[in-house]
Amino acid sequence: MNYIIIRNYILSFLLSIIGICYAELDLDSINESKDWKFIQEGNINLKWTTYQGYPMCRVSTLLPYAIDSISKIIEDVENYPDIFKRVHNVQILEKNMVRIMLDMPLFLSNRDYVIKYKKNKKITKWEFSFNAVTHKNAPIDKNYVRLINAAGKWELYPKTKNETLLSYTWNGELLGDFPDFALKRAWKTQGNEIIHWITNALK
Repeated sequence: MNYIIIRNYILSFLLSIIGICYAELDLDSINESKDWKFIQEGNINLKWTTYQGYPMCRVSTLLPYAIDSISKIIEDVENYPDIFKRVHNVQILEKNMVRIMLDMPLFLSNRDYVIKYKKNKKITKWEFSFNAVTHKNAPIDKNYVRLINAAGKWELYPKTKNETLLSYTWNGELLGDFPDFALKRAWKTQGNEIIHWITNALK
């Protein structure tokens, strides 16, 4: 009897771990969230909220470029190292599935994440979303902190023929050795860098 109880306890524990590792953030309703807190306001807006138990960040700005020119950059995942300077390598695993490796500043361990992405283009909005997955060709690497809950989406809204509202939402969780007190500063740096790098690529 005790053996059965212990076995069931261990099984439940293992299943809970698997559930955490394979948790997928559903961002479909994140735009309905009303509890956003601003980190920065101006030409580049940055804010964050807690969503499904995770710290979600969003950066947005109006760019003087056509939607097609911006979407072309975002969907060219293989060439991210040429655009986003913290991305030092992208490993293509299969169609719409990649491993992205990031350089972290100073003494911090580098991060990586394995994602599956999808695109959805409508007349009023272009969207590129992604979620963390596991893949046999991208096992945990001891040289990186794996962001197992990585998730996010790019949203592009055409305002005029040559103006587009760009919005990028991502899970701000950094795990590993990153101190919680520095998260907001990291989100602010990341959000501004993303906009500047995209802008530079468009020039």
